[in-house]
Amino acid sequence: MKQPLVYDVVVLGGGAAGLMCASVAGSRGRRVVVIEQAKRPAEKIRISGGGRCNFTNLHATPANFLSRNPHFCKSALSGYTQHDFIALVEKHRIAYHEKTRGQLFCDDSSQQIIDMLLDECRAAGVTLYPGTKISSVAKGESGFTVVTDRGEIRGQSLVIATGGPSIPKMGSSGFGYKIAEQFGLKIVPPRAGLVPLTFDEALLARSKDLAGVAVDAIVSCDGVQFDEAMLFTHRGLSGPAILQISSYWRDGDHIQIDMAPGVDVFAALKELRRDHPRQELATGLARLLPSRLAQRIAEAGGGMSRMADMSDHQLQAVAVLVNKWQVTPRGTEGYRTAEVTLGGVDTAELSSKTFESRSVPGLFFIGEVIDVTGHLGGFNFQWAWSSGFAAGQIV
Repeated sequence: MKQPLVYDVVVLGGGAAGLMCASVAGSRGRRVVVIEQAKRPAEKIRISGGGRCNFTNLHATPANFLSRNPHFCKSALSGYTQHDFIALVEKHRIAYHEKTRGQLFCDDSSQQIIDMLLDECRAAGVTLYPGTKISSVAKGESGFTVVTDRGEIRGQSLVIATGGPSIPKMGSSGFGYKIAEQFGLKIVPPRAGLVPLTFDEALLARSKDLAGVAVDAIVSCDGVQFDEAMLFTHRGLSGPAILQISSYWRDGDHIQIDMAPGVDVFAALKELRRDHPRQELATGLARLLPSRLAQRIAEAGGGMSRMADMSDHQLQAVAVLVNKWQVTPRGTEGYRTAEVTLGGVDTAELSSKTFESRSVPGLFFIGEVIDVTGHLGGFNFQWAWSSGFAAGQIV
């Protein structure tokens, strides 16, 4: 019978959080192995940020994260900040730039971040087993046993860094939730986050010819708002503002959209009526909006009417379609295109300082598998670095 492979720490998941945790633990002299089911580690890092990896955000604070317990993330984020990770990037001489709103990207390629993490792991003596299938996990008196197609792998500590089911083509799944449930930990029901929203057939019929039209917008839902770009798609709406609000949107909620931020459209239309009375409404709106969108709103609000023929009441109704458009999405595009997964292992089950299970000593959960989700813009990677570092110091 093949002898089990024995380590101090077994990390399940070779993504951002898992590699960070492994390198930190290894640098403390711990014997660490990372088991990754995909053939290559860190596939989500590779595809992120258009291949340039939005690896953190200069403005990361606890306010940029969603969780049933909004205080849970504070300890880890203060223990390993965005500036700490930037220092690591600079140590490896990776050139980077700020794109917008504090978002930091590699000048060259996201592969540089992967190589950096793998170099850190190698320097710390970490063993990596990619392309390894896991069939079971169990806990005994001396620690944990993970049964794989390489044989049994044992460790005193077990770190679950398997992420959520978003972007399943990358090999992601709900495997980490199954392990949590196996050991009796509660799960906050997961759902797709940072994901495009879809329209019902009636709304699609009225807007399908707008696919590809983009505007700057303020999008609001449930008391939260984001002011970023919005994109019409052949399924509904996308773009940064929509991805952001999707994390707060629930089935049946409406969202309110201002497609001309900072412009009082009613006042602007009255001024146009005064100065250009013979102009058609669509032409007037095209001064404020992309022409295709202006045409569609004009058709909905007054047809081909000339500005002079429109009453204040009619202009006000058109202005509402621009400044306060209310729409009830049918749903989201789901995990297929979601950048992250909301929900996950209930933070009440874990120590916010160490990420160890309160009920199962030696069992840790880090990264996206936990009920902590960041906004769009590098915040979820920062959560991976911060949570991975916190657990890596303890395991």
